[in-house]
Amino acid sequence: MRLLLIRHGQTPSNVLGLLDTAHPGPGLTAVGTAQAAAVPGSLRVHSTEAIFASTLIRTQLTAAPLAAARDLPVQVLPGLHEIEAGALEGLSDRDSVRKYMETVFAWVHGDLSAAMPGAANGQVFLDRFDADIAHIAATTQTAVVFSHGASIRLWTAMRAINVPPMFTAHNDLDNTGIAELTGSPEDGWTLQSYAGQPFGGSGLADPAASDPMGHAVDSV
Repeated sequence: MRLLLIRHGQTPSNVLGLLDTAHPGPGLTAVGTAQAAAVPGSLRVHSTEAIFASTLIRTQLTAAPLAAARDLPVQVLPGLHEIEAGALEGLSDRDSVRKYMETVFAWVHGDLSAAMPGAANGQVFLDRFDADIAHIAATTQTAVVFSHGASIRLWTAMRAINVPPMFTAHNDLDNTGIAELTGSPEDGWTLQSYAGQPFGGSGLADPAASDPMGHAVDSV
Protein backbone atom coordinates (compact mmCIF):
# COMPACT_ATOMS: atom_id res chain seq x y z
CA MET A 1 0.00 0.00 0.00
CA ARG A 2 0.91 3.68 -0.22
CA LEU A 3 1.02 5.56 3.07
CA LEU A 4 1.35 9.34 3.37
CA LEU A 5 2.17 10.49 6.90
CA ILE A 6 1.57 14.24 7.18
CA ARG A 7 2.37 16.36 10.19
CA HIS A 8 -0.38 18.69 11.40
CA GLY A 9 -0.39 22.44 10.74
CA GLN A 10 1.27 24.95 13.04
CA THR A 11 -0.12 25.44 16.56
CA PRO A 12 0.51 28.19 19.13
CA SER A 13 2.64 25.71 21.08
CA ASN A 14 4.87 25.12 18.04
CA VAL A 15 5.49 28.86 17.83
CA LEU A 16 6.43 29.04 21.52
CA GLY A 17 8.55 25.88 21.47
CA LEU A 18 6.43 24.06 24.06
CA LEU A 19 6.31 20.32 24.58
CA ASP A 20 2.55 20.02 24.08
CA THR A 21 1.28 16.44 23.79
CA ALA A 22 -1.82 16.30 26.01
CA HIS A 23 -5.40 15.79 24.83
CA PRO A 24 -7.29 17.47 23.26
CA GLY A 25 -4.47 19.87 22.43
CA PRO A 26 -4.53 23.31 20.79
CA GLY A 27 -5.99 24.34 17.46
CA LEU A 28 -4.09 25.89 14.57
CA THR A 29 -2.55 29.33 14.16
CA ALA A 30 -3.36 31.45 11.11
CA VAL A 31 -0.21 30.00 9.52
CA GLY A 32 -1.35 26.49 10.42
CA THR A 33 -4.75 27.09 8.85
CA ALA A 34 -3.06 28.28 5.64
CA GLN A 35 -0.81 25.21 5.68
CA ALA A 36 -3.85 22.94 5.99
CA ALA A 37 -5.59 24.77 3.15
CA ALA A 38 -2.59 24.10 0.89
CA VAL A 39 -2.73 20.33 1.38
CA PRO A 40 -5.45 19.47 -1.19
CA GLY A 41 -3.71 21.33 -4.00
CA SER A 42 -0.36 19.82 -3.13
CA LEU A 43 -1.85 16.31 -3.25
CA ARG A 44 -3.90 16.87 -6.41
CA VAL A 45 -1.85 14.37 -8.44
CA HIS A 46 -2.20 11.67 -5.79
CA SER A 47 -5.18 9.39 -5.34
CA THR A 48 -6.61 9.19 -1.84
CA GLU A 49 -8.86 6.35 -0.76
CA ALA A 50 -9.02 7.16 2.96
CA ILE A 51 -8.05 9.92 5.40
CA PHE A 52 -7.08 9.31 9.01
CA ALA A 53 -6.21 11.59 11.93
CA SER A 54 -5.19 11.29 15.55
CA THR A 55 -7.38 12.05 18.55
CA LEU A 56 -5.76 15.49 18.93
CA ILE A 57 -7.69 18.43 17.48
CA ARG A 58 -4.81 19.83 15.43
CA THR A 59 -4.59 16.80 13.16
CA GLN A 60 -8.33 16.78 12.52
CA LEU A 61 -8.31 20.48 11.63
CA THR A 62 -5.40 19.91 9.26
CA ALA A 63 -7.19 16.98 7.62
CA ALA A 64 -10.46 18.87 7.12
CA PRO A 65 -9.63 20.73 3.85
CA LEU A 66 -8.44 17.53 2.16
CA ALA A 67 -11.48 15.64 3.42
CA ALA A 68 -13.78 18.34 2.00
CA ALA A 69 -11.94 18.40 -1.34
CA ARG A 70 -12.07 14.59 -1.74
CA ASP A 71 -15.50 14.15 -0.16
CA LEU A 72 -14.12 11.64 2.32
CA PRO A 73 -14.63 11.35 6.08
CA VAL A 74 -11.78 11.90 8.53
CA GLN A 75 -11.42 8.65 10.43
CA VAL A 76 -10.00 9.21 13.93
CA LEU A 77 -7.86 6.42 15.36
CA PRO A 78 -6.68 6.09 18.97
CA GLY A 79 -2.98 5.28 18.48
CA LEU A 80 -1.77 7.97 16.07
CA HIS A 81 -1.36 10.72 18.65
CA GLU A 82 1.86 12.41 19.76
CA ILE A 83 4.43 10.78 22.06
CA GLU A 84 3.39 11.83 25.55
CA ALA A 85 5.82 14.20 27.27
CA GLY A 86 4.79 13.15 30.79
CA ALA A 87 6.56 15.27 33.41
CA LEU A 88 8.02 17.43 30.61
CA GLU A 89 4.57 18.53 29.40
CA GLY A 90 4.31 22.27 28.81
CA LEU A 91 8.03 22.94 29.18
CA SER A 92 10.18 24.71 26.63
CA ASP A 93 13.64 24.98 28.21
CA ARG A 94 16.54 23.48 26.31
CA ASP A 95 17.25 20.69 28.83
CA SER A 96 13.64 19.48 28.81
CA VAL A 97 13.41 19.50 25.03
CA ARG A 98 16.71 17.61 24.74
CA LYS A 99 15.54 15.05 27.31
CA TYR A 100 12.36 14.47 25.30
CA MET A 101 14.14 14.06 21.97
CA GLU A 102 16.99 11.98 23.41
CA THR A 103 14.45 9.58 24.93
CA VAL A 104 12.60 9.30 21.63
CA PHE A 105 15.73 8.51 19.66
CA ALA A 106 17.03 6.12 22.31
CA TRP A 107 14.08 4.00 21.19
CA VAL A 108 15.41 4.13 17.62
CA HIS A 109 18.65 2.57 18.89
CA GLY A 110 16.70 -0.32 20.37
CA ASP A 111 16.18 0.75 23.98
CA LEU A 112 12.39 0.49 23.97
CA SER A 113 12.34 0.08 27.74
CA ALA A 114 13.50 3.69 28.20
CA ALA A 115 10.56 5.73 29.47
CA MET A 116 9.70 9.36 29.06
CA PRO A 117 9.77 10.94 32.55
CA GLY A 118 6.35 10.25 34.04
CA ALA A 119 5.06 8.62 30.85
CA ALA A 120 5.22 5.52 28.69
CA ASN A 121 8.20 3.70 27.21
CA GLY A 122 8.99 3.11 23.57
CA GLN A 123 7.27 -0.25 23.35
CA VAL A 124 3.95 1.29 24.36
CA PHE A 125 4.26 3.92 21.63
CA LEU A 126 5.30 1.44 18.97
CA ASP A 127 2.50 -0.99 19.82
CA ARG A 128 -0.24 1.65 19.56
CA PHE A 129 1.07 3.27 16.37
CA ASP A 130 1.72 -0.09 14.69
CA ALA A 131 -1.79 -1.24 15.56
CA ASP A 132 -3.38 1.74 13.81
CA ILE A 133 -1.13 1.42 10.76
CA ALA A 134 -2.04 -2.28 10.55
CA HIS A 135 -5.72 -1.35 10.66
CA ILE A 136 -5.20 1.22 7.89
CA ALA A 137 -3.27 -1.25 5.74
CA ALA A 138 -6.03 -3.84 6.15
CA THR A 139 -8.74 -1.45 4.97
CA THR A 140 -7.23 0.60 2.12
CA GLN A 141 -4.42 0.70 -0.42
CA THR A 142 -3.80 4.47 -0.40
CA ALA A 143 -4.11 6.41 2.85
CA VAL A 144 -3.32 9.91 4.05
CA VAL A 145 -2.60 9.94 7.79
CA PHE A 146 -2.40 13.19 9.74
CA SER A 147 -0.23 12.72 12.82
CA HIS A 148 2.54 14.47 14.77
CA GLY A 149 6.16 15.45 14.39
CA ALA A 150 7.88 13.16 16.88
CA SER A 151 5.51 10.27 16.17
CA ILE A 152 6.03 10.36 12.41
CA ARG A 153 9.79 10.77 12.72
CA LEU A 154 10.16 7.94 15.23
CA TRP A 155 7.85 5.47 13.50
CA THR A 156 9.47 6.14 10.12
CA ALA A 157 12.93 5.70 11.63
CA MET A 158 11.97 2.37 13.16
CA ARG A 159 9.96 0.94 10.28
CA ALA A 160 11.56 2.21 7.04
CA ILE A 161 13.99 -0.47 5.86
CA ASN A 162 15.89 1.63 3.31
CA VAL A 163 17.21 4.55 5.38
CA PRO A 164 19.61 4.71 8.37
CA PRO A 165 17.84 4.62 11.75
CA MET A 166 18.81 8.22 12.55
CA PHE A 167 17.72 9.62 9.18
CA THR A 168 14.67 11.38 10.58
CA ALA A 169 16.58 12.58 13.64
CA HIS A 170 18.89 14.58 11.39
CA ASN A 171 16.18 15.98 9.11
CA ASP A 172 13.56 18.57 10.02
CA LEU A 173 9.86 17.83 9.69
CA ASP A 174 8.06 21.15 9.59
CA ASN A 175 4.31 21.52 10.01
CA THR A 176 2.60 19.70 7.10
CA GLY A 177 5.88 18.03 6.20
CA ILE A 178 5.38 14.53 4.82
CA ALA A 179 6.89 11.05 4.85
CA GLU A 180 5.70 8.85 1.98
CA LEU A 181 6.10 5.09 2.39
CA THR A 182 5.07 2.00 0.48
CA GLY A 183 4.81 -1.54 1.74
CA SER A 184 2.86 -3.39 4.39
CA PRO A 185 3.15 -4.46 8.03
CA GLU A 186 4.03 -7.98 6.82
CA ASP A 187 6.61 -7.10 4.17
CA GLY A 188 8.06 -3.95 5.69
CA TRP A 189 8.03 -0.30 4.65
CA THR A 190 10.14 1.62 2.15
CA LEU A 191 10.53 5.38 2.48
CA GLN A 192 9.84 6.82 -0.98
CA SER A 193 10.14 10.51 -0.14
CA TYR A 194 10.60 12.77 2.85
CA ALA A 195 9.77 16.47 2.56
CA GLY A 196 10.45 18.52 5.65
CA GLN A 197 9.00 21.75 4.25
CA PRO A 198 5.28 22.60 4.48
CA PHE A 199 2.89 21.93 1.63
CA GLY A 200 2.63 25.10 -0.40
CA GLY A 201 6.37 25.78 -0.24
CA SER A 202 8.73 27.77 1.93
CA GLY A 203 6.33 30.72 1.99
CA LEU A 204 4.23 28.78 4.50
CA ALA A 205 7.19 27.98 6.74
CA ASP A 206 7.74 29.96 9.92
CA PRO A 207 11.49 30.14 10.63
CA ALA A 208 10.85 32.16 13.79
CA ALA A 209 8.93 29.30 15.45
CA SER A 210 10.87 27.35 18.09
CA ASP A 211 8.99 24.09 17.33
CA PRO A 212 10.94 21.34 19.15
CA MET A 213 9.00 18.53 17.45
CA GLY A 214 10.04 19.63 13.98
CA HIS A 215 13.72 20.48 14.35
CA ALA A 216 16.57 18.08 13.76
CA VAL A 217 18.00 16.66 16.97
CA ASP A 218 21.37 18.23 16.13
CA SER A 219 19.85 21.72 16.51
CA VAL A 220 17.85 21.12 19.69
